[in-house]
Amino acid sequence: MNWAFLQSLLSGVNKYSTAFGRVWLSIVFLFRVMVFVVAAENVWGNEQKDFTCNTAQPGCHNVCYDHFFPVSHVRLWALQLIFVTCPSLLVVMHVAYRDERERKHTLKYGEGCQKIYMNTGKKRGGLWWTYVLTLVFKMAVDAAFVYLIYHIYEGYDFPSLIKCEQKPCPNKVDCFIARPTEKRIFTIFMVVTSLACILLSFFEILYLVGKRCPMQKFLSQYQIISV
Repeated sequence: MNWAFLQSLLSGVNKYSTAFGRVWLSIVFLFRVMVFVVAAENVWGNEQKDFTCNTAQPGCHNVCYDHFFPVSHVRLWALQLIFVTCPSLLVVMHVAYRDERERKHTLKYGEGCQKIYMNTGKKRGGLWWTYVLTLVFKMAVDAAFVYLIYHIYEGYDFPSLIKCEQKPCPNKVDCFIARPTEKRIFTIFMVVTSLACILLSFFEILYLVGKRCPMQKFLSQYQIISV
């Protein structure tokens, strides 16, 4: 999978982010995307081929694999990274909309006219809400995928030996997972980085709300004094 698009997208939104947002981007690139591309895909490899059972019964191997691994970890993480990073496109699109609106306003009223926005990238008004909603969405996606991995695989562990009794297996057969320790480490690592991203997004929301509320309080007090 080519992640160049996500890299250019997130690099573009980086200039509109807070300090928390820049740390979030660093974690996503260095500890999630890079680890996923460089290591995780190689560790999993051809999962079904590396999954072996001590029986020659036709269909037993496939049924047991599908029972214990209904969805590939790698594909789940790929979906997670796409869903987590793409909402940032909304921020870039909102700023582009402001830039275009400002350009049309300048063409209509001339260079010396009063600007609609002092800074199109400033998180005020609708852009503030767009930014906050993207943070909430990213938190929800990360939390949902962390829960999905735990629910689908009944935890984050990879036992070396699995007992399978699914039909058409003739009896209880032993199945073995290739590189279970490596897979366990990568799974825990991806879960921990997801939780770290959730915490960073939460702190960023608190920072944005805390920064906005005193500003509104100051403006309301200023209006009262002016009256």
